Amino acid sequence: MEAERGENMEDIITALATAWGEGGIAVVRLSGEGSVELADKIFEGKKKLADMPARFLTLGRLRSAEGDFFDEVLAVRFDRGASYTAEESAEIHCHGGSLPAQKCIEQLCSMGARLAQPGEFTRRAFVNGRIDLPQAEAVLGIIRAESDEALYASSRTLQGTFAQRLGMLLEKITGLAAFLEVDLDFPEEDEGYIARDDCEKSLDDLIAEGESIFDDCRSGLILREGIRTAIIGRPNVGKSSLLNALLREDRAIVTPVPGTTRDRIEETLTHMGIPIRIIDTAGIRDTEDEVECIGVNQSIRSMTEADLRVWVIDAADDLTEEETELGRRVSSMKHIIVLNKSDIPQKTSAERLKRFFPSSRIVSVSALKSDGIEELKNIIVNEITGGKKVTGGYGVTSRQIECLSAALSSLNETRKVISGGLGDDLAITCLSDARSSIAKLLGIDVTENLLDTIFSKFCIGK
Repeated sequence: MEAERGENMEDIITALATAWGEGGIAVVRLSGEGSVELADKIFEGKKKLADMPARFLTLGRLRSAEGDFFDEVLAVRFDRGASYTAEESAEIHCHGGSLPAQKCIEQLCSMGARLAQPGEFTRRAFVNGRIDLPQAEAVLGIIRAESDEALYASSRTLQGTFAQRLGMLLEKITGLAAFLEVDLDFPEEDEGYIARDDCEKSLDDLIAEGESIFDDCRSGLILREGIRTAIIGRPNVGKSSLLNALLREDRAIVTPVPGTTRDRIEETLTHMGIPIRIIDTAGIRDTEDEVECIGVNQSIRSMTEADLRVWVIDAADDLTEEETELGRRVSSMKHIIVLNKSDIPQKTSAERLKRFFPSSRIVSVSALKSDGIEELKNIIVNEITGGKKVTGGYGVTSRQIECLSAALSSLNETRKVISGGLGDDLAITCLSDARSSIAKLLGIDVTENLLDTIFSKFCIGK
């Protein structure tokens, strides 16, 4: 696996740690045994970098292999165990601009370094035990945060409190499993090492703690990944106009020609501190146009995968059979009906729609005049949050939510097994499944394939 990615923990890796392009400064990062010695091959100051105190910036120049000076820089070294990766590391702070940094990296690579893979610095920090896997994933959450609350949630995870709570939960599960193992090994003990009532009480406490962590994670996931909201409906009902009204800018092309939108458009806005990921989809209808058909299929997929569907209906037109059929599909999913074009005479009213879709939330808007748009934003957020203010929590990923959900499911199964008297061996198996799920979440039991997937989402240099 490592050979396929070109990764070797013994290599010296290098990359630009700041963004490419013009700026005040460009930071080239090195990590691995021998990083400081390698940096000294191109860095020339009053003293060698190796002779300077750790974490002490020193002024010098960069010299090419041909002996030409090409930049005046600051350089700093980090001791093993006291760097981002927990390895011997160095940084060279060049003048901002692509060429000085590129030249620096080229020289380092020609002298034995290797260009880092995406997320490889953070991956090394995890492998070397400086951070746990949730902390590593929180780094990406901080980078991609689109609101203050999302930033703070990921920061809380980075501080390690999330992993600490999970570690304590794992320890308690392991302890309960150990008691049940003893009971299984010594059946001659009439009352066992743990009474049934105590066992059930312990499980109830474990489930309650797991659910508390899950609630905090769910809040953090909403803040981190936002509410995936698909705007759906038949062609020419005002879906793209609604997108533009929500964003307060002309993002999507709007024409009176049906089928103008043939590809999905995704944009993000922040409302009440929560990112809303809005997906404008192609109009859903029967069509023989090959290109439009692809767009319709994408729309159906977006509708299925979204957290919330905003179903747009043209109030100035009669409800069609296609819309009635779409309503049957949407009614089983979390959705809002938006009755658009409220500023002109209506043929389809909210009262009439209620007869067809009595359980649906209906809001009237005028995308053209932006009437009712703020109310719609409020409803979108409230439909997902239940009207509760989303604050605190941990910045987590969908992967972590899935692992925690699986652990909770296993704990609940254990509770059923114990209360139903189905045997300690089955209860131990269920507890083992719970432990495995938490271990996977924490990175205790994790595959190289999973690590590849996680860290490939990072940029090179982080």
